Amino acid sequence: MSTPEKKRYIEVAPENIDVENFKSVIKSRRSVRKFTEKSIPSDVLDDCLNLALLAPNSSNLQPWTFYVVQNPAKKKLLVKACLNQWAARTASELIVCVARTDRIDQMAKKNISEFPFPEIPPLVKKYYTYIPLNYKTGYFNALGNFKKVAYKVARTLDKQMPVTAFNPADALLWASKTTALACENLVLALRAYGFDSCMMEGFDEPLVRKILGLNDQQYPIMVIAAGERAEDGVFFPQYRFDRDLFIQKV
Repeated sequence: MSTPEKKRYIEVAPENIDVENFKSVIKSRRSVRKFTEKSIPSDVLDDCLNLALLAPNSSNLQPWTFYVVQNPAKKKLLVKACLNQWAARTASELIVCVARTDRIDQMAKKNISEFPFPEIPPLVKKYYTYIPLNYKTGYFNALGNFKKVAYKVARTLDKQMPVTAFNPADALLWASKTTALACENLVLALRAYGFDSCMMEGFDEPLVRKILGLNDQQYPIMVIAAGERAEDGVFFPQYRFDRDLFIQKV
């Protein structure tokens, strides 16, 4: 007697996406250094943040937090932390994008408890039980050092091993890459709504940490200034170097 075929989840890709509009959003996204006094409607900002959270991320662990700094006193301090850049001074909104390595266990457990089907497959449950070990390094880097030796031995046996965190810097790199993807979603969403942004990496990190009360496993990646572009808000034309410097087909 044949076993009935297990029903698989199917998600059909949408069709008829307007490619020219998509290109327009990407091409018109500029680093805007000066904004008007017009505010971003709260519903628009919320939708842009929601779209940021749809960014690709490893194992759905979502290692990020976006701090929308609207308290006047904190915002004034944040402008100072951003070295009083014109973009920070004139922005309607300032959003601090923080990469996190401090709640990997928590997010793995949420993937189990909030799995989108009534029953979680045993393999998925097992995966989320052990996947945190890929990004954790342990006290005094004990787990990281163990993985480093184990991976080295495995590769001598021609075993292919995935990227993992051998030390806290590796874990930070993983969280930073993922958070940067969400930041790109955010600024493109703002542009699609007719607003602009400036992704600022020039800021006083200790002061930003103090303003937000961040712990040592929460890393400010960038501060995004957002608002309506002033007429003279873009200082120079956009230009890029020859694509052959950056794209190689092998």
